[in-house]
Amino acid sequence: MRIATAKETYIADEGLLTTRTQRAWMIILALVLVLAPFVLNAYWLYLACLVAINVASATGLNILTGYTGLVSLGQATFMAVGAYAVAFLDGHLGTPFLLNIFAAGLVAAAVGVLVGVPSLRVKGLYLAIATIAASFILHFVFTNWVSVTGGMSGVNVAPARLFGIELASPFALYFVVVPITALMVLAAANLFRTRIGRAFIAIRDRDISAEVLGIPLLQYKLMSFALSSFYAGVAGGMWAYFFRVVTPESFPFATSIFFLAAVIVGGLGTILGPILGAAFMTLVPELLKYVVEWLGPVFPNAGAALSPVRTIVFGALIIFFLVFEPQGLAEIVRRIRRFFHLWPFKT
Repeated sequence: MRIATAKETYIADEGLLTTRTQRAWMIILALVLVLAPFVLNAYWLYLACLVAINVASATGLNILTGYTGLVSLGQATFMAVGAYAVAFLDGHLGTPFLLNIFAAGLVAAAVGVLVGVPSLRVKGLYLAIATIAASFILHFVFTNWVSVTGGMSGVNVAPARLFGIELASPFALYFVVVPITALMVLAAANLFRTRIGRAFIAIRDRDISAEVLGIPLLQYKLMSFALSSFYAGVAGGMWAYFFRVVTPESFPFATSIFFLAAVIVGGLGTILGPILGAAFMTLVPELLKYVVEWLGPVFPNAGAALSPVRTIVFGALIIFFLVFEPQGLAEIVRRIRRFFHLWPFKT
């Protein structure tokens, strides 16, 4: 019988310790998420729900761009499809809240498959242009299909109801939005342990080699578009119930840029990246707003004078991460974890 070497034993112990540490952090995170609504005020609960919605959409874009290597600038449009689907189902059919959210994801996934058809022939910048063109076409539909979308006036969405309880406040919606987002992130994390996830990564790394290995490119690319759009549709459905009004201007093209920047700043091809990136992109402008307000007593016109500066600082922070840490916030977190894990033994 072969006896394990000291190195093999150390590696096994190290892996066991890492697994236990990850489980401990997951438990701590779950406790924080459960206790947060009882500690935060209404404004921070509003931001927490908004971050959760953005995390769900950014996670979907990360599946497409970070793991499959297909650049999309239409994530906001797929969110709009989900939001309009929820508004239609809730207003015309009166179907249950959770069913509407799931159906919104399916409708967005179907649209995503149609948009993803050109991905077999084009990629990179050309595919990004194709998704932009699809966004303009769908925006035209949202504006002119008045019987369904309400045109430029938009449509109102009634408050969500679950088990007879009206979910109208951020406090009530928090207990639905955050668990749904957590389940979606967990599903994405497990996806890349499966054959489908590994096929996505193979396509990203070298699509020609993946095809030689027997991976049907069109099938898996369309599957990636469908999954990404499903995540965006669910996020759009939650957004519709959160803001309770949907118009063509609710999801401008700048929002798609927002999600792509969130994935890049957070870290492409990582599960933690979209979470950190979406939180960063959502919260940093709000924190900069607080800085401007704190300067109010010292500079009476600080709000008007520093408002452009706040936008410049936000843009500078994004450029800083792209230049000095192209692997994103997830890599910074990984380095911090590695440092504190190894620092007693560093030479």
